[in-house]
Amino acid sequence: MKDAFGLPQSLLVLGGTSEIALATVRRLVARRTRTVWLAGRPSPALEEAAGQLRGLGAEVRTVAFDALDPEGHEAALGKVFAEGDVDLVLLAFGILGDQAHDEREPLNAVRVAQTNYTGAVSAGLVAARSLQAQGHGSLVVLSSVAGERARRANFIYGSSKAGLDAFAQGLGDALHGTGVHVMVVRPGFVRSRMTEGMEEAPLATTPEAVAGAIELGLRRRSETVWVPGALRVVMAAVRHLPRAVFRRLPV
Repeated sequence: MKDAFGLPQSLLVLGGTSEIALATVRRLVARRTRTVWLAGRPSPALEEAAGQLRGLGAEVRTVAFDALDPEGHEAALGKVFAEGDVDLVLLAFGILGDQAHDEREPLNAVRVAQTNYTGAVSAGLVAARSLQAQGHGSLVVLSSVAGERARRANFIYGSSKAGLDAFAQGLGDALHGTGVHVMVVRPGFVRSRMTEGMEEAPLATTPEAVAGAIELGLRRRSETVWVPGALRVVMAAVRHLPRAVFRRLPV
């Protein structure tokens, strides 16, 4: 169960090598979290992440999980929930892709969409059903400001995040009143391995800053979290720009 401050004692990360997710777990372990499941493709990176968290005092287990294998999601998540209640599920997997290359290779674009959207739909529904069955818990979904309005420079990724964001909002509405809390997190440009070598966007942030915003959002039981907060105002303006104006912006 969550502690008096609304923070989880047990959590499951879908996308167990995500820098944002691991920064969040480290922050929560430093507070009260003691049981951690890292779900991802078996790899040295997944085991290394688990080892680092064990070094912080957490009980950590790994479970094989592949966003592109929705038929296996029931079994993977079922294994975790069979061991006991989970206070927080952090849906943190996703890929950026290569816009120019993926436009020329549609199958690559489909992989981005399947990972970021359809994989998340499957895993999100399975997790939500399990949380609802136990009668409590939070589902935190890592979305992106890229989903607010698809840009020419990354509309494949942006469109997949737009779908994810809409799905998560709808799921939150469907679960309202059940004891399950859904929180959508919309970071801007995050300095991470995924964005290494890319030109940095204004209002860039870090995995640690996103982790701090997630913790605060959990305490407040927020439904939507922007990181940094100023992006809420910026994207409200961008969302309403006429299309003819928006397409001429250097974005």
